[in-house]
Amino acid sequence: MSPEHRILLTSIHDVSPRFESEIEGLLDLVEPHVGRRLAMLVVPNHWGGAPIIAGSPFGTRLRNWADAGIEMFLHGYFHRDDSVPQSSFDRFKAHFMTAGEGEFLSLPREAAANRINEGQELIEDVIGRPIAGFVAPAWLYGRGALDALRDNAVSLAEDHMRIWSPKTGKQLAQGPVITWASRTRMRLASSLAAAALLRHAPLSVLRVGVHPPDVHHPAIVRSIARTLEVASASRRCAGYRDLLVA
Repeated sequence: MSPEHRILLTSIHDVSPRFESEIEGLLDLVEPHVGRRLAMLVVPNHWGGAPIIAGSPFGTRLRNWADAGIEMFLHGYFHRDDSVPQSSFDRFKAHFMTAGEGEFLSLPREAAANRINEGQELIEDVIGRPIAGFVAPAWLYGRGALDALRDNAVSLAEDHMRIWSPKTGKQLAQGPVITWASRTRMRLASSLAAAALLRHAPLSVLRVGVHPPDVHHPAIVRSIARTLEVASASRRCAGYRDLLVA
């Protein structure tokens, strides 16, 4: 498959005033490879202690990034799971896949809809344009969140294994996100190994997602740089919205 038909999607997660310096570090890391063809996943009020406010210094930076062409996604509201998983499988996902941040895993439909609507209104007010879509924290969705997204008619959403349009129900891409974990030495080692393998995967859409803690780990920084170097050499750097017109 030619580079024109193989694309690279890059995203910076957990964009919040709480991680402003880390976001700058991630931009410095990814821009040499993808330019401004990337997405930011924005948390309106990270863990209830870092609100984004229109006209604030961080709000202005967010708008400037959007003006420069960076796609803006709503990424939960608080990024903190304050509900109780109902099933044993959800409890397993909440424990294994995230450290208390699966905000939309157990929310009922109405609560999920309220957070999506309020977050969308806030971020769109800050950036002065529609958001590109929604991504749940830790890529974890419960039934209530999926129903709320469909009701809201969000154009784009993604989880760890796919991108789809809640508005139309169409699946737009499939395959795992390349991402890194550093909570334990085992997670760090396994994520480095997975990145080394997946950056060569013959997927039509390759996704790379980076997080603020990544910049504090030299091995992860090197792996991100190498992954983007390899991927951008044989793929077209694209935006998520490009999938809607493919």
